[in-house]
Amino acid sequence: MRNMVVLGIDLAGSEKRNTGICIMDDQLNVKTFIVHTDEEILKIIEEVKPQIIAIDAPLTLPYGRKSLKCRENVHLRECDRKLLKMGIKFFPITLGPMRKLTERGIGLKYKIEKMGYKVIEVYPGGAQDLLGIPRKSKGVELLRNGLLKLGIKRIRKNASADELDAVTAAYVAILYLKGETLQLSGKDGTIVMPRPRNK
Repeated sequence: MRNMVVLGIDLAGSEKRNTGICIMDDQLNVKTFIVHTDEEILKIIEEVKPQIIAIDAPLTLPYGRKSLKCRENVHLRECDRKLLKMGIKFFPITLGPMRKLTERGIGLKYKIEKMGYKVIEVYPGGAQDLLGIPRKSKGVELLRNGLLKLGIKRIRKNASADELDAVTAAYVAILYLKGETLQLSGKDGTIVMPRPRNK
């Protein structure tokens, strides 16, 4: 019987920048690397055939907002407001570079779902807060050690911050398949987060 495999993607707003990828099995063994284009991501999905794909990027627009190009007063989705209530910091999707990331995320989700795969939106920084491990802003080595303490195996010593956020995304996907997540939902999208743990 084939092991459960998930894919975590720490998506960059531009194909010129690094996107972190993590393939994780149900024993929490990982393989990470960097890619750049949507085409590379879709090729990996075809090869790996993951049960689920977790993307670190906003995958929907706020309710009532038709596009990111229009000047509108709607900046937050219901799921974003729920993050704020939990005390989790994030950048609104209408803020500068987040616009490009949101546009790319929505487009990529559409392509992946067209291939027949399930996609969830995750937020590694917030997930790390709830898991009681440091974010990458505290130091890449501290984040790597925190992930290892969760039982994740085979993380390369020189794994980049993008790869470690992809590992976090994949870990949330595993938790999701096990029914161990919170789903912060609204009429304009859902962010999947781990259940909080004691630090």
